[in-house]
Amino acid sequence: MDLYLFDFDETLYNYDFRYRLPALSLVTGVSQYRLAKDWWAAGFEKRAEAGEWPTSDEYLAEFHKQTGAHLTLEQWRETRMLASTRIAGSVDALRTASTLGTVGVLTNNPSPFAESFHILAPDVAEVVGGNVLVSSDLGVRKPDAAIYRLALERFGASPENTFFTDDSEANTAGAAAVGIHPYQIQWVGDTPQTAALQDAVEAFAQRTRS
Repeated sequence: MDLYLFDFDETLYNYDFRYRLPALSLVTGVSQYRLAKDWWAAGFEKRAEAGEWPTSDEYLAEFHKQTGAHLTLEQWRETRMLASTRIAGSVDALRTASTLGTVGVLTNNPSPFAESFHILAPDVAEVVGGNVLVSSDLGVRKPDAAIYRLALERFGASPENTFFTDDSEANTAGAAAVGIHPYQIQWVGDTPQTAALQDAVEAFAQRTRS
């Protein structure tokens, strides 16, 4: 059985930090400058994505420690959702893939995302069920080879029978390095080329039938 793994941000949903940062500032009363400088620019989000704070409570406590911002899980979700927009064509490609093999999500994100996925993207959750692999749970981020090997192990899949799509060249290269078939979703301006993604999914399914 083939495995189809999809990235989340900029692949299934567009994520625009320009909307999220002002919303975070509004709900916490902490300036956008301080939030950006003391959390994201200082590297704490990447550390969170790698599993350093494996629960939402731990993540939010560290966020407060570093930025002075009191943030609830509900507020984290609300501001994340404000910055996220469904990419209909990509979700359609995911649905197509679900008729051809096993589908899952493989994403770099922190623990609040992992604990909130079914709320943030109910349409995707409906398709993939529990097949959501988040870097904070796995303890490693893309494009480290270990995350792809863990994904293959989780699903009992072989790399040659696995398709992986991501908007990042580094992440698709990381997948290719362990033998997974990579597909980098292309953006032209603000528009993802989802028809080409659909074609790539179908071509992968047909590779052994020609």
